[in-house]
Amino acid sequence: MTPPSPTPPGTVFRQAAAATLGVLAVAVGAYGVYKLRGVLVLVLVALFLAVGVDPTVRWLTARGLPRWTAVTTVVLVGLALVGGFFWLVVPPLVDQGGNLLGDLPGYLQRLSDKSSAVRQVTDRYHLTQRLTDLAGRIPAALGSGAIGYFEQFVGFLASTVTVLALTIYFMADLPRLRRGLAQLSPPRYRDRVVDVVDVVVEKVGGYMMGNIAVSFIAGGATWVCLELLHVPFALPLAVTVGLADLIPLVGATLGAIVCVVVTVATTGIWAAIVVVAFFLGYQAVENYILVPRVLHNAVDLSSMTVLLCALAGGTLLGLVGALMAIPFAAAVKVVFSPRISAMLDASESEAPDTADPGA
Repeated sequence: MTPPSPTPPGTVFRQAAAATLGVLAVAVGAYGVYKLRGVLVLVLVALFLAVGVDPTVRWLTARGLPRWTAVTTVVLVGLALVGGFFWLVVPPLVDQGGNLLGDLPGYLQRLSDKSSAVRQVTDRYHLTQRLTDLAGRIPAALGSGAIGYFEQFVGFLASTVTVLALTIYFMADLPRLRRGLAQLSPPRYRDRVVDVVDVVVEKVGGYMMGNIAVSFIAGGATWVCLELLHVPFALPLAVTVGLADLIPLVGATLGAIVCVVVTVATTGIWAAIVVVAFFLGYQAVENYILVPRVLHNAVDLSSMTVLLCALAGGTLLGLVGALMAIPFAAAVKVVFSPRISAMLDASESEAPDTADPGA
């Protein structure tokens, strides 16, 4: 038996050098992504928004509008809706929210007087005194940190303008980006890539618009319920529920807890019982009527998958990650499920027939 020929020393050196360079390239790439994570998040948010509204843009272009006109129309309508929301909601929201923070220690003291269990908790952790001290420090903190808050506001404004500009660019150039992505793939896969991209855009857009619609319904229904019960601070509580409802599965429950606690402290136990009954009924309507009709066709994921994706996305990118993780998972399913199904079908067809020939 002939012994294997030894590997030339130069080959070993080249392999080691290539492996070292590969590890260094991965490390440099990971470090670059980490340093640019803020910019990358803005780009991802803009791309997510552009893909989300692209079905609306395509609906307008199918009615004969040029794409630039459709994009301009969508942007102007979106800005008008956001501006109207801020004009109508933000001033009373700030006013009622400030009153809620200022009156919170008194409400907690009133709640402690009504319940011995709450009184034990507040006495043990000195919650009433801590909230009173916090409410007293807020004006001073706002005054002393005015420059810092102004810098944060300017940074937020710059990020908002950046996201808006990137979103408009992606909206206008999305067909060319789609064609460019198809050109990067082998010729025999280009039609499949175009189909997958179209399905992904449709699912992301359907999820985004559907989730916003469900959140508006949750906030509006909550506001009507609290107003009918004469619960103070109905508007900030309704906005809290609407924003929390954007978080899949658990968001509405978190908002409901806040509403029930504030209702008990401000209005009474019977009103709180009505609020609990309202949220139980609304959760049933949302889970069994609204979400299946609005979001099922958009994502088509199990509840466990949705929860795990939301937790993973929230851990990585916060609230933005939690909101983007679910349509991203739906897109991954669209890309890989046909290939997995084909592999399973091939393995079943190649499996030997184990049936008894004489049977």
